[in-house]
Amino acid sequence: MKVLVTRPATQADDWVQQLRAKGLDAAALPLIGISPAINTMPVVLAWVQLAKRKLVVFVSPNAAEQFFAVKPAGMFWPAEVHAACTGPGTGQMLLKLGVPRDRLIEPAADAPQFDSESLWTRLATMQWQGASVLLVRGDGGREWLSEQLTSQGAAVSKVVAYHSTAPKFNKAQRAQLNAALAFPQHHLWLFSSSEAVTHLASAVTFGNWHKAWAVATHPRIAARAQELGFSNVVQTRPAIDAVAACIQSLAT
Repeated sequence: MKVLVTRPATQADDWVQQLRAKGLDAAALPLIGISPAINTMPVVLAWVQLAKRKLVVFVSPNAAEQFFAVKPAGMFWPAEVHAACTGPGTGQMLLKLGVPRDRLIEPAADAPQFDSESLWTRLATMQWQGASVLLVRGDGGREWLSEQLTSQGAAVSKVVAYHSTAPKFNKAQRAQLNAALAFPQHHLWLFSSSEAVTHLASAVTFGNWHKAWAVATHPRIAARAQELGFSNVVQTRPAIDAVAACIQSLAT
C-alpha cells in the first residue's frame, strides 16, 4: 500500500523521507494548509515582552516556525524562559530556531501519546502560582492545557502565530487523491490531526473509506476517522519508528 502522509507540507515531506528510508512507499498529500497570521503585531509584541514569561507553549512546529519568523532583529530567546511543546517535531524545530536545550520541556520520549496530557505530567511538578505563561497557537487549541495552568495560579495569555486552512491541491496532489479514491484498498492514510480528517471530508464528496486503511496517532484522531467512515483504523504512537513498524505489520 502507498502511505499518504497528511501533515502540513513541510512536515509531510520530512515524514515521507523518513518512511521511505525505512522501505515504505510514502507520498505527501497535505490536508492542512498553513499561512502566517494576518496581523503579526501581537506576535512582535509577544517577543518584546518575552523575558517576562516563565513559560511559552508552542502547539505545533508551525507555531514555532511562524513565531520566530517575525522575531525582531537583534532579539534572542531569553535564557531564563522555558519553552514547552507536546511532541518531538516541535521540540526539534525549537532547538533549530535557537531555544537552549536545557530550557525545553516536552513529553518523555517513551510517552504513550504526545499530547497536552503527556506534557502536563512534566509541567505539573513546577510552581505556577503568579507565573506568566504564553500559548503560541493557530486559531485555537490546547484549551485543556491552558485550564490546567490557570487552575495552578498561572496567568495564561494566547497569541495567534498562524492560520490553518483547507488544502489547495496542486496537479500532482489532485492526481494522488484521485488514485486513492479509485483504489482505496491500495492506499493507507496516515492521520496525525483530526483537522486533517475533517478537511478530507470537506474535499471529497464521496469516498469508499470503508475499503481504505488509516493509521492514526491519537485516539481522538482514530475516532474522527471512524466517524468519516474508515472501518480499518489502527492507532499507534506518533513516533516515526512506531508508525513505520505499525504500517509494516499491516503490510505483512
